[in-house]
Amino acid sequence: MSTIHANSATSASPETLPEENSVVWSIFDAMPAWGVSLLVHIGIIIIVAMISLPEIVLPEFNLTSTVEMEEIAQVEYVLDTEPSESLGTKSDLNIASPSAAVAQNRGLDNHREEIQQIESSVVNPKIQLNETVSTPSEAEMLENIDLTGTTEHAGGTDGAVDRITLEIANSLRQRKTLPVWLMDESISLESRREKIIERFENVYRQLGLMDDIDTKDALKTGIVGYGKDVHVLLDEPSSDIAELSKAIKTIKSDTSGVENVFAGINQAMKVYGPVRKKMRANMILIIVTDERGDDFGENYTVLEEVVKRLSRDGVRVFCIGNTSPFGRQKGFVHVKWKGEDGTDYEDDIGDADQGPESPLPEGLQLPFWTADSQGLERMSSGYGPYTLSRLCAETGGIFFVADDTSRKQWDPQIMRQYAPDYRPGAEYRRQLQGNLAKQSLIAAAQLAVTEPVPIPQRTFQANNDNVLREQITEAQKPLAVLDYFLERVHTALEAGEKHRDKLDSDRWRASYDLAMGRVLAMRVRAFGYNAVLAEMKSNPKRFEKADSNQWKLEPSEAIDAGANVRRMHDKALEYLHRVINEHPGTPWEFLATMELNEPLGWEWKEGHIEITAMNGGDGRRGPQFAPEEEARRRQAQEMQRKKEASKPKI
Repeated sequence: MSTIHANSATSASPETLPEENSVVWSIFDAMPAWGVSLLVHIGIIIIVAMISLPEIVLPEFNLTSTVEMEEIAQVEYVLDTEPSESLGTKSDLNIASPSAAVAQNRGLDNHREEIQQIESSVVNPKIQLNETVSTPSEAEMLENIDLTGTTEHAGGTDGAVDRITLEIANSLRQRKTLPVWLMDESISLESRREKIIERFENVYRQLGLMDDIDTKDALKTGIVGYGKDVHVLLDEPSSDIAELSKAIKTIKSDTSGVENVFAGINQAMKVYGPVRKKMRANMILIIVTDERGDDFGENYTVLEEVVKRLSRDGVRVFCIGNTSPFGRQKGFVHVKWKGEDGTDYEDDIGDADQGPESPLPEGLQLPFWTADSQGLERMSSGYGPYTLSRLCAETGGIFFVADDTSRKQWDPQIMRQYAPDYRPGAEYRRQLQGNLAKQSLIAAAQLAVTEPVPIPQRTFQANNDNVLREQITEAQKPLAVLDYFLERVHTALEAGEKHRDKLDSDRWRASYDLAMGRVLAMRVRAFGYNAVLAEMKSNPKRFEKADSNQWKLEPSEAIDAGANVRRMHDKALEYLHRVINEHPGTPWEFLATMELNEPLGWEWKEGHIEITAMNGGDGRRGPQFAPEEEARRRQAQEMQRKKEASKPKI
């Protein structure tokens, strides 16, 4: 190392170097040999790194390669919503229903929130570059889009059972599986149970033919029946198809009218839960019903306990059921039954607890006075009842619609943005406290549920003035009660009107606007009705045609009930038109259109009706029928009485 100092000294003398260089060289001159060596090696490493770093950090892409680059084809990907011939027949696009985990936060528009979540995922994708992407199995590639927590219109009972088959097959490819069927024992479920029995053998034969799995040991099935009581139909789960079919056939219809579905779930977990642990299997609960269940508890406490337990244990729930009637608790089911005398009856019974689709009813149950409202009380919401839909959503299952007989169907793509709130009932009530418009709507809806709303008489016999006046007097009585009811509903809604613009979802806005528009429209009609009846009673009109003997009230543009009623009229039109313009293709828009199909005023039209001989000849008493006609009439009345008396509880 001494030669380095010598060579350095001969290359330049300190006197000839600049002052700063002389300082540097004096440091080197005083540095020991090992220090100089260290600096030299560090310098070499830095030079090498600077030469190679650009190639490592920013590799050069050779775009002039002799290998021609293939043009990337622009492929249009289309979601195939057409049904499979074997599974999920007649399936429509499904309606996503938010679970508690993804429900809209208080004070946020649910659609804007979803858009923000999508944008966040796109802008900040969490991609793990150091992991190898595994190739999906054939079964995974053939699966539908993940629909957990949704309402799916699968194409009736057959389509729903086929979709359940697919879910069981997908579970089997992961691990052993224990499906448990919970059968509603109600008499209204007889036909659906029969359909399932018809397909049951075929379903399990398909599952047994899975060529990559020995399903005899991997697939065991339990069966539970429930009504007022719970019946475990298989003490031990079985893989024997004949045994499974026989167990379902032993179900006897329960005529109590009680459906304790959550008691059935708890019993199923008690009996089959230990078997599931021993098998180390997935467990799936499949509920077959046409109602919501009766034992969900006050404020849904029992429902929440079951949701918590199943979610903790990783048990998924699927339901084959009916849609909830729009904004109502009571729906209709078609039933066949035998009377006490052996007579066969068949009819729609309108006492089924099938709704509402939300934790509390959010719409007014008001009849239509003038529009063709036949069947509107049966109008479907497009969703299952809140209790079972929430149970499916929170456990990662699906509510399959097996029966939706409403005359009006809704586009699932449109209805997706009007999904009910499936958060816990307690959370739902808390968020009501944050908006006065929501509170007022729920309060008004409760009034409409608890009090009957009359449909006024519109045709009046008028073969003389006395008959006309008597009929008008009777027609005015229920309208006095109606006016008091409508005033209270209107007052309840007005209490939240200033908070209407703060409603945080399309569903709430549509519900509030429709309720306000309809109650205002009905008040206008009621005021006008009373006014024209009072005028006719005090000063009866004269017929222009000789054979006229009847007056009819027909809708009219004329509003002759004062300035206050005209203001109500204009406000009703404003609310109803807003519903039509802002919510096309929805149940809210449909009902608003029905309300506006005819004007809100009234006018008299004369007519003629055949009147049979009357008691006393003055037309004030009921008609006298011929003996043969009277006998037929009495017979029909007696048959109807027997039918009503023998109707089963559902």
